[in-house]
Amino acid sequence: MTNTKNTSDPQSRQESSRNTQSPRDVESSRDAMEDNTGTTTHSTADRRPSPMEVLRQAREQLAELTGMAAESVSSFEQTEEGWALEVEVLELERVPDTMSLMATYQVELDHDGQLTGYRRTGRYERGRADARRPGGR
Repeated sequence: MTNTKNTSDPQSRQESSRNTQSPRDVESSRDAMEDNTGTTTHSTADRRPSPMEVLRQAREQLAELTGMAAESVSSFEQTEEGWALEVEVLELERVPDTMSLMATYQVELDHDGQLTGYRRTGRYERGRADARRPGGR
């Protein structure tokens, strides 16, 4: 009796293919090990959010904190600390809609798009022009 292993068996091929790694897999494993030691980072979690992602995050976070939906972003800029936005929010809905009470909130976010602070800077009726802006009364 001979004791030989048939390598053409489909199950054997499947097991052997699971145990072998391509050069790309080996490189990824090596990078992952380097990440664990803190010497290199190749993670997508380390990338900064895009401006559109920051806008979406700001609106979502402000709505969650205040309970009021952000209607629009009227100002958006990158600062040394992260991001600064002015967001228009519906504070009190009235009929007719032009009498609804709106508010402008100044929102600050860090470089990762996490809200670090907000404050209401003005209130106005939807149908009225803002006196602070050119052309307003």
